[in-house]
Amino acid sequence: MDNRRTFLKKSGLLLTALSLPIPNILFAEGKKKLGVALVGLGGYSTYQLAPALQQTEYCELRGIVTGSPEKIPRWQEKYGIPDANVYNYENMHEISKNDNIDVIYIVLPNSMHAKYSIIAANAGKHVWCEKPMAMNSKECREMITACEKNKVKLAIGYRLQHEKNNRIMMKWAETNPYGPIQNLTAKAGFFSSNPGWRAVEEMGGGAMYDMGVYPLNTSRYSTGREPIAVSARSSTSRPELFRQVDETMEFTLEFPDRITAHCRTSFGENMNNLEISCRDGYYYLQPFQTYSGVKGGTSDGKILSPMGKNQQAVQMDDDALAIINDKPLIAPGEDGLKDIIVLEKIYESAAAGGKRLEIQSL
Repeated sequence: MDNRRTFLKKSGLLLTALSLPIPNILFAEGKKKLGVALVGLGGYSTYQLAPALQQTEYCELRGIVTGSPEKIPRWQEKYGIPDANVYNYENMHEISKNDNIDVIYIVLPNSMHAKYSIIAANAGKHVWCEKPMAMNSKECREMITACEKNKVKLAIGYRLQHEKNNRIMMKWAETNPYGPIQNLTAKAGFFSSNPGWRAVEEMGGGAMYDMGVYPLNTSRYSTGREPIAVSARSSTSRPELFRQVDETMEFTLEFPDRITAHCRTSFGENMNNLEISCRDGYYYLQPFQTYSGVKGGTSDGKILSPMGKNQQAVQMDDDALAIINDKPLIAPGEDGLKDIIVLEKIYESAAAGGKRLEIQSL
């Protein structure tokens, strides 16, 4: 119960704070929007984050960091980025001299998250890092330490924690409108015939690192508790593609109060659902982790309709306001670290043939 009380105390305070009007310090003091530089111009930056930044109120795209010179003219033309705000991976540290950039968003393969987050922090810029936070808990702690040392904030790109219906799941974990939670099922995956770097172990590939973080993180905030034990099994039906990493991972999380979460993630199956069973009813989201259209319902007929807003825009505005007003982040580095600690145990269990492993207090 102490585990639950601690989690709910933190989440409850946060939810209460977020329900209150946030003073518009940004305009009250005449401050400009926060300038964001995207590091890595792959698909997520190109098709999600950059367009979303055109819809934000409190931040805007000001710079880019890329190792692909051929992409620079297109980005400059489309988003009006001046030469002075264009960097590569070798000179990225020089952003420290650029007052137009306030935030550096790391959108790189998983193996590169820690290195470039630390460079960003040492440049004196706030850091937004895509999930999963890093390759291991040691790297996560190094990122947190670098941001603390440089007095900048570190947010992890858990967009679902900013999405309306997933936030309802967080609230219901505290209020128990359908009685105490008994168990949940969370699944996230898609069929990939060309996984690219996601099939390379040293780059942080594997279904668990990529998609598995969704059911893992969601299980934690949907129960309002931290897991105390895990068992897991990995598999692949296409060894020609997934020689180095897991194509599919099944894992079971045990929480206090005898709550169990059954989770599955894969690059070989399309799945996208969250189901929560309680003593007096149930509720669900299906889909629960798409970029748009997250929706669901309850055992007594309530409809959870889609948010109707760009998730990434809401995420970045929330994180920008936390910086502007010096308030707690919704998904700080510490949250990312907790997931990676559990993820390490998941891989350890899978390597041991599904052995049940206890998790030290998170």
